Amino acid sequence: MSDQTAGEHGGQQSHRTPSRTEFYIYFTLIFLVAIPFAMIAWVVKLVSERRLPVHGPLARAWREAGAVTPAIFRP
Repeated sequence: MSDQTAGEHGGQQSHRTPSRTEFYIYFTLIFLVAIPFAMIAWVVKLVSERRLPVHGPLARAWREAGAVTPAIFRP
């Protein structure tokens, strides 16, 4: 039987930590994708309640990106 651990350092897997740049790239992409959906939700709320929502569509998209992006990098 062959040794399957040959070439590994101590049998431990190395975990690569994502860089801040990678985090911000993902955050930006998710933010840009979330803007149209946040705009639609904002307009629907505006029409249904007949008053301006407290937070605008950009704040809502920012909040969504802030919630989704860390979930991607969680181990």
